[in-house]
Amino acid sequence: MIGYVTLGTNDLEKAVTFYDQLLATIGATRFLENEQFVAWTTGAEDPGISVTKPFNGEAATVGNGNMVAIMLESNEKVDAFYQKAIDLGGSCEGTPGPRGEMPGFYAAYFRDLDGNKLNAFCMNMPV
Repeated sequence: MIGYVTLGTNDLEKAVTFYDQLLATIGATRFLENEQFVAWTTGAEDPGISVTKPFNGEAATVGNGNMVAIMLESNEKVDAFYQKAIDLGGSCEGTPGPRGEMPGFYAAYFRDLDGNKLNAFCMNMPV
């Protein structure tokens, strides 16, 4: 259902460097780009993530309550993805671990260099 998600940035070069390195850890590569934005995906039929300078030329701002959640295959991949984000200068919004009342939900939360909130998660559903 979701084709791609766009996050605003005030420094496209820094944002692209951050996401090139972070998203490479899960096999995502660039699929669209111009002087205004860059987008990544793990495959032609998969949703993408992009960063962009706002079209109206005003400063990019962080939405209160907005978050992009990235589904991964294991707790270990969540841990590694979160740690890479932190190593690249992202900030912690919640270390990796089980969350809430939902059995099997494992997640980590962080903010990118522009303050956009992201989450890496996996669902460990009993078979």
